[in-house]
Amino acid sequence: MKLKLLLFFSLALVLFSCTNKTEELVTDKLSDYMPLQPGKFIIYRLDSLSFTSFGTASVITRYQVKHEVDAQIMDSQGRPTYRVYTYIRDSAGTQPWNPLGTILVTPLASQMEVTEDNFRVIKLHLPITEGYHWPGNTYLPDDPYYPRYDLLNDNDMKFWDFTYDVFQPTITYRGNTYKDVITVLEEDDHQNAPVTNVNQFGYNTQSIEKYSKNIGLVYRKYEIWDYQTDPTKHYTGFGITMWMIDHN
Repeated sequence: MKLKLLLFFSLALVLFSCTNKTEELVTDKLSDYMPLQPGKFIIYRLDSLSFTSFGTASVITRYQVKHEVDAQIMDSQGRPTYRVYTYIRDSAGTQPWNPLGTILVTPLASQMEVTEDNFRVIKLHLPITEGYHWPGNTYLPDDPYYPRYDLLNDNDMKFWDFTYDVFQPTITYRGNTYKDVITVLEEDDHQNAPVTNVNQFGYNTQSIEKYSKNIGLVYRKYEIWDYQTDPTKHYTGFGITMWMIDHN
């Protein structure tokens, strides 16, 4: 009996010790995948999807865009933030760069916030580990693209569940190779897309980003459009696909 009690209490002590032991999860730093040194730039090829002829035809327009870190400033909340200038030129890169806009990147203790076109999104979050997820669009308003785009599938954007997918040592896209890549799956939802039944409502919502260690964003696909049948058959929305072709 004494031996049984001794074994019981020994086992209980081991289990108690295990359940109360805190293991520190060590991951890469956020800055590893979004370096913010002033002067750093990345050049992308960008394919832009739009709908013309009152939403009855789709058009792909091709460009090059450059993101260049300018300087550290303070945002409207008094937080240290990096200002990133963006530029655009023709897809062949034969014309000079023209100013396009400004992106603000705010590095915090556990997340990276990016503000573009007045949309604040939590792009990356600690810990950087496969399967970890977070509400990346929590700061977005309802129907964020209205009235520019009268979409029927953007009213739940603030509830998108950003998730780290399987890490990839190497990926190749259109002849470009990127190493040590993390993928953020933001949303992938569709119905009747591509549209095969012209009498049925359809939509496509797809958002995915890939980051290469010590470089930054190397790939992004973002499509949000729907096909409406009332009062007329037409598409509304837009899409972009961009991938890195150069950096310093």
